[in-house]
Amino acid sequence: MKVKAADLISTWFGCGRAPVAPGTAGSAAAVAIAIVLHTYAGLAPWHFALLAAILFFPAIWAAGVTARTYNIKDPGFVVVDEVIGQWIALAGASTLNWKSYLLAFTLFRLFDIWKPPPVRQLEALPGGLGINADDVMAGVYAALVLYAVGRVGLI
Repeated sequence: MKVKAADLISTWFGCGRAPVAPGTAGSAAAVAIAIVLHTYAGLAPWHFALLAAILFFPAIWAAGVTARTYNIKDPGFVVVDEVIGQWIALAGASTLNWKSYLLAFTLFRLFDIWKPPPVRQLEALPGGLGINADDVMAGVYAALVLYAVGRVGLI
């Protein structure tokens, strides 16, 4: 039961099982959820930082259990970290619209793949913390760029 629950959370309800680019699938699912929550529940950008914070500790647990179960340090099918990072990126938006969703998605994926310091170094943290911490930092970088772009009125 514990392993099934961890798998469900860590793969973000199966998004991580996408046959191609599971991290991108997890990020896209996070943006899709954000669009629905903004449109129908009125969530503001800062709410996504709160959602990411709420999900952080369950994500550490789930990613750690999944990594131990499959005996893989950072399984590619664990994408809950992409969801958290993507939501952090969205928190930097001055407004939520198609431009900010697209830019947040692109920036987060860029920083997640590029892994500028200290993003790569955070991967070295143990277990589920290391799996999630690098994406949190990539999300912070993306949020900062998105915030700056919004401040100068480009989105």
